[in-house]
Amino acid sequence: MDEHVIKTYLRAAPVFVHGEGATLVDSDGKEYLDFLGGIAVSALGHNHPELVAALSEQLGKVMHVSNLYRHPYTEEVARRITRLAGMAEVFFCNSGTEANEAALKLALKYHFTKDTRRRDFVALQGAFHGRTLGALAVTHKASFREPFSALESNVTFVPRDDIDGLRAAIATNPAALILEPIQGEAGIHELSAEFLQAARQACTDSDTILIHDEIQTGAGRTGTFLCAQHADVTPDIATLAKPIAAGVPMGLTLISDKLSGTFVPGDHGSTFAGGPLACRAALVLLEQLLEGGLQDHVVEMGTHLSSALDSLVAAHPLVLARRGRGLMQAIQLDPRVDAPTLKDLLLESGLIVNATGPDTIRVLPPSVVQRSQIDYAVKILRQGIDAL
Repeated sequence: MDEHVIKTYLRAAPVFVHGEGATLVDSDGKEYLDFLGGIAVSALGHNHPELVAALSEQLGKVMHVSNLYRHPYTEEVARRITRLAGMAEVFFCNSGTEANEAALKLALKYHFTKDTRRRDFVALQGAFHGRTLGALAVTHKASFREPFSALESNVTFVPRDDIDGLRAAIATNPAALILEPIQGEAGIHELSAEFLQAARQACTDSDTILIHDEIQTGAGRTGTFLCAQHADVTPDIATLAKPIAAGVPMGLTLISDKLSGTFVPGDHGSTFAGGPLACRAALVLLEQLLEGGLQDHVVEMGTHLSSALDSLVAAHPLVLARRGRGLMQAIQLDPRVDAPTLKDLLLESGLIVNATGPDTIRVLPPSVVQRSQIDYAVKILRQGIDAL
């Protein structure tokens, strides 16, 4: 099926043709529990009735007008999201890496307007911020970054939770610090509240822009709208994408009052971003979070997932630890269990998960996942580990 597709993905065998909630069905009629959610995208699961209805209605009206003209939903999405995040304004884009590109440009423009000529960045070891050239430059893994790096800035990578190392890096007066409150690609490593608070204070003291990449952690996945809210921290810039429009491509770069007016007309743009279709999808997600009880459901299911995985750790000698928060979690395996091999075995057994590295299985179910599905997924997970 990939004869004319550039080979940048190692695709698995199933061909998915239908879904319902946290379940996917392939072309042979086999059902799977989707505990990857399109890599943290499908917050409302598959075939959500309100989402289908809103998108179907919008398809019968207008799909695209460009950002040279208005449509009825842009400001409503922006208003709701800024209030939930405690931010001031939003730039609409189409993906997480685009949101991070805008964030890096904003930081550079802020210091350019102040004539401070600060162009360097600080990021964390293990960070993943995207695959475009700017976002790639602040991504830590060398195999992702080195063949393509083109950002004309120096990037210092600091170990996560190393407060002294962070303060030393910020003391060099970079343009910005960018971090993920929970590192996703690195295998679900949550930064401590103390580290996040120290980063906020160091950036405030030095006029360094603090960027939180909340592309996986945001939109309610960890129990609050932004993960940073668990640590009572507000960044200068927050980036969102993945689940924010429940599967329709959308990215957002949120800014605080401090950066208001930094971008002026012509500084940045996007042809497709924030269109009527994506905004209608985002409104459905926001309505489910706020009025539909979805945020409370995520808190409840996140607690149950933590408990189920903790029980697996306690009961199974080959499961060493659980990491994460809410519906963004992982288990660390004994080196005798190869995570990619286990991932493939679980797929055969009807459970879709992700392996990040040789010893970590990442679990990112839709926000609509049910308690019985979590229990069944953990049962399949245990059986798979036993089989290996």
